[in-house]
Amino acid sequence: MTPRLIPQDPRFTTESERAVWQRLRGSLRPQDTLIANLRLTDVHRDHEADLVVVMPDVGVTVLEVKGAGIACVDGRWTMTHDGVSRAVDPVAQARDARYAIRDYVESDRRWADSSRAKVRYLHAVVTPFTDLGPDLQLPDCPRWMLHDKHDVPTLAERLAHVPVGFETHRRAPSEDDCDAIVDILTARGTSAVATVVDDADERQARADRLTEDQALLLRVTRLLRRVEIRGGAGSGKTVLALTQARQLASGRSGHAERVALLCYSIGLASYFQREVASWPYRQRPALVGTFEALANQWGIPSGSRDDADFWERRLPPLMAEKAAELPPNLRFDSFVVDEAQDFAESWWQPLVAALRDEEGGGLFLYSDENQRLFQRFGRPPVPLVPLVLDHNLRNTRQIAEVFKPLAPLRMRLEGGDGPEVVHVQASPEDALDVADDQVDLLFDEGWAPGHIALLTTGRRHPEQVARQDADPDQSDYWDSFWDDEIPFYGHVLGFKGLERRAVVLCINEDGTRERFRERLYVGLSRARDRLVVVGDVEAISRAGDDVVRALVGRRR
Repeated sequence: MTPRLIPQDPRFTTESERAVWQRLRGSLRPQDTLIANLRLTDVHRDHEADLVVVMPDVGVTVLEVKGAGIACVDGRWTMTHDGVSRAVDPVAQARDARYAIRDYVESDRRWADSSRAKVRYLHAVVTPFTDLGPDLQLPDCPRWMLHDKHDVPTLAERLAHVPVGFETHRRAPSEDDCDAIVDILTARGTSAVATVVDDADERQARADRLTEDQALLLRVTRLLRRVEIRGGAGSGKTVLALTQARQLASGRSGHAERVALLCYSIGLASYFQREVASWPYRQRPALVGTFEALANQWGIPSGSRDDADFWERRLPPLMAEKAAELPPNLRFDSFVVDEAQDFAESWWQPLVAALRDEEGGGLFLYSDENQRLFQRFGRPPVPLVPLVLDHNLRNTRQIAEVFKPLAPLRMRLEGGDGPEVVHVQASPEDALDVADDQVDLLFDEGWAPGHIALLTTGRRHPEQVARQDADPDQSDYWDSFWDDEIPFYGHVLGFKGLERRAVVLCINEDGTRERFRERLYVGLSRARDRLVVVGDVEAISRAGDDVVRALVGRRR
């Protein structure tokens, strides 16, 4: 049996190294290890060991191999090549590599943390084609550490023979010691494997940069006070809304303003509040929250969430009355509204009435008509300058291609490449159970719990029901959105403006309810990097055959 060879078939730059390696390959013991061309870098310089022999019950020996042309006269080494002679020091090369290897091994935590005793390291010079003579003695390298052409046939035996008394403060290594040394020198047991999260991090950095570039739009429009910025999912509207609110509040657009940053959904409002809390105090809007939160600030209590008449008919006049009574210091210079398509027509009058300047006060709307999920329509009773965002920055190209048929306009896809979108066939009755299984598969792929959201289009997932029923004001439920230890369970109606790296979209309905196309558009566009769609093809077809075609061939 041959010794362990690392690598199995090394490449050598000189025939002398190959000759020594072949000799040792055929004569070392099976428990020995022969390492070729070991390179090591420390704080001093780069080291290279031609061969390293790791021998249980002997030691670790570093061999410096020199070919024909090597000579040693009066203790000085020279190497002659093509008639040109130059000074060399093979002993110093071997010795330096020996100590560098020893220090490297002993500083590794796998060695240091194991309380192992210090073991013996040696160095030697081998000249397989040169006769050094039996009497060559060097102060820094006795003859037993020099192996010439006559010694090579018995090189393995010579390496195993260490004179009594050499490095008595260090012991000969055991087989277990040698295994640990080889693992450390060859980096075995260590790994840096590319993960799905690495790819997602890179795409996130690119999307952030592109969104910063898109924020230049705010500079161009800084003299406009009534603007509607329209864009499809992933176009960066929400980030721009945050940026604009911050610029207005901080005075970057001319003078510091009293700003309200509003939206419809509690989830998006919680995201806004979390982001704004990290800003310097002077850059924060005066109010960040929902339309309902504005009413509460004015002393109007909330009504039942199921009472559409309260929200769209009785509440807005009450708010308009309160707005008309506001003193100047409690009025707003500007309103920034994200997901503005969710605001009823009756909601705009209280906002306009709460402006310090009803004629010139700021109204900045961010909208996507194709994400209108509720049976209410309305626009501010003032003219707005429309601007369009036609770049998708946040979703991978594969995800954006799937929801593109549902988007309000053709968009340039700049989110980068990612995993293919997967469709898993399941009936509406079975979709929840199948979706749970897909979450487990995402764990297997390497996604962390906090990267994953399971969203439904029909009835809520039982986990969402349990969390929301235990939390009347929904604050703890939405705090769980930021919990890295658990996946998030939500419904597409409450997830607009939010996103997750990996989403399992559960289509647990037959597609016949109103606004299914809009719900599907929102759900498909919530994943930035990984999207798994669980649902019945027939149900999905009710949103359009073009959507079904985008999913063909992607079944898991």
